[in-house]
Amino acid sequence: MRDFQDRLCQQLEQADGTSEFLTDAWQHHQSGGGRTRVLIEGTVLEKAGVAFSAVAGEMSAQAAQLLHMPNPAFFATGVSVVLHPRSPRVPIAHMNVRYFEAGDGQAWFGGGLDLTPIYVDEAQARWFHEQIQAVCQRHEVASYPRFKQWADDYFFLPHRQETRGVGGIFFDRLTVGKDGSAEELFTFVQDIGNLFGPTYTELMRQNQALPFGEAEKQWQLVRRARYAEFNLAFDRGTRFGLETGGRTESILMSMPPRAEWHYNRVPAPGSPEAATLAWLRKGVDWVSSTPNADSLA
Repeated sequence: MRDFQDRLCQQLEQADGTSEFLTDAWQHHQSGGGRTRVLIEGTVLEKAGVAFSAVAGEMSAQAAQLLHMPNPAFFATGVSVVLHPRSPRVPIAHMNVRYFEAGDGQAWFGGGLDLTPIYVDEAQARWFHEQIQAVCQRHEVASYPRFKQWADDYFFLPHRQETRGVGGIFFDRLTVGKDGSAEELFTFVQDIGNLFGPTYTELMRQNQALPFGEAEKQWQLVRRARYAEFNLAFDRGTRFGLETGGRTESILMSMPPRAEWHYNRVPAPGSPEAATLAWLRKGVDWVSSTPNADSLA
């Protein structure tokens, strides 16, 4: 996990072109700690966070119940990534890979990656999903259709009735023994992590020079607010970190640097913003030949 953090930061620095990640090491109040690496005010990335942690301890009975832990003692390690670009033409991205052990010996892996475009580019969304599908097809322990549906259900804002973006995959509690051997599950998680850097930096390259104006920047701030709503109200990683006394700055590194909430702001019919909202629904078949936003109405 530590090595993956280093490699991914190098890939992102090269793609950004000018800025470097700052490193902030920290200790957990019970046992272990982590290394949060943050890039701020880069050429392409306005804020990027790549956090590694490996912590152990015992959570409260209330927290264990809330998080469905079979035993309050735990060990957890993983890498969490959130990237907020400057340009509204470059999508927000998230990736997470993690491993848990409970005090009773149960162990499982989790993770996933998803894309949140400010303006949905159908071809790029399809390409993103095709890369993920190809990795899943190489592993018997993985199922792209199942994990894609899991992401649709997880990265969803019920109070808005919209998905956070165009999705990706999400998987949780792939249990050692039940869902595959430790080696099989870890190899799949490694491949998902290693997919993220090349895939996202290619999207950076394709989109970073596209033109935009003040209207597009304002829409970016609105969409960033939706991202913040999800992370604060529904994200399990945020909840786990806060419930187990994790480091607040590292947990909340996923928040966008700037966002805005406007009262009852509705895009004009036929606008690019309205077209993007039409895609933000569950069940879009991105890997079919002709996904169609009109079919979601």
